[in-house]
Amino acid sequence: MSETVSLPRRGFLGVAAATLAASQFGLSQTARAQTARPKAASVPSTTPGTHTTFAPIKHINAGALNVGYAEAGPANGPVALLLHGWPYDIYSFVDVAPLLAARGYRVIIPYLRGYGSTTFLSPDAMRNGQPSAIAADMIALMDALHIQNAVVAGFDWGARTADIMAALWPDRCKGLVSVSGYLIGSQAAGKQPLPPEAELQWWYQFYFATDRGRAGYQKYTHDFAKLIWKLASPKWNFDDATFNRSAAAFDNPDHVEITVHNYRWRQGLATGDARFDDIEKRLATAPTISVPTITMEGDANGAPHPAPSAYASKFTGWYEHRDVTGGIGHNLPQEAPAAFAQAVLDVDRH
Repeated sequence: MSETVSLPRRGFLGVAAATLAASQFGLSQTARAQTARPKAASVPSTTPGTHTTFAPIKHINAGALNVGYAEAGPANGPVALLLHGWPYDIYSFVDVAPLLAARGYRVIIPYLRGYGSTTFLSPDAMRNGQPSAIAADMIALMDALHIQNAVVAGFDWGARTADIMAALWPDRCKGLVSVSGYLIGSQAAGKQPLPPEAELQWWYQFYFATDRGRAGYQKYTHDFAKLIWKLASPKWNFDDATFNRSAAAFDNPDHVEITVHNYRWRQGLATGDARFDDIEKRLATAPTISVPTITMEGDANGAPHPAPSAYASKFTGWYEHRDVTGGIGHNLPQEAPAAFAQAVLDVDRH
């Protein structure tokens, strides 16, 4: 990566790591709002899978990358930046984007590094999956698109990225929607052992820590991703066409390297880029998030996730937690697009 990074940092579960194990990944059924606030007008009910395409993908040079991204809505509208997770892609938001565009939002949905048509500008750039690097990518993308601020919303890697952006660049974030809440941590936290039941849920991280795991993911990328989809969303009956639309994004030449580095870095088994050291030091303190925030959780999330009570205190501005029922798993925006779009609209009112 050629550009200078003079910003802050990130990791994984941080303050939530201990409570994650203590809660046995349980889901709090209580929502907390600091103050009762009016909500935006309700978005229409949308059947997941109603939409299957985006407008042609756009590209722009931003920081170390040429970023591929989908865009919807008016160019002069308020911006919603939607961030996908692993192993998913921009199609997690294929039904969310039209709902927000219909309300006048300019919706930007980028492929993260290692996904889809996003590529490195330099063949010599470190294929770094370090979460702070991904957050810096998104700030660079906003700069390249001349976006001063946006509602930033995501799940999995995308939620972690959005959390980091809100904590370290609050002036760039009008609001935050984060599935599974506060996901900022550090390598130090990632090295701490958890009880066996908790460790079992991280099986793929241990797999990726081995040479066999890297080779296996390289050989069986699509099969591996489909297994994660099933485990993380056990009640989501997605069809092959839905999976295959997203699976194409994993054919990116850097996908395996970025994925493996991300999980190895979290356990302290791989070094990061020294350009992000100052960022990482700030994130290791588990900084609070002051921007208006809505956290969300599906009632059938099969992926490891902390209970809302574990992270509520990390949000010091206007805050609300929402449980989404109906068999909703880890890929919440694709499984419950109306609920996710509603959260973006509501958080932008504060």
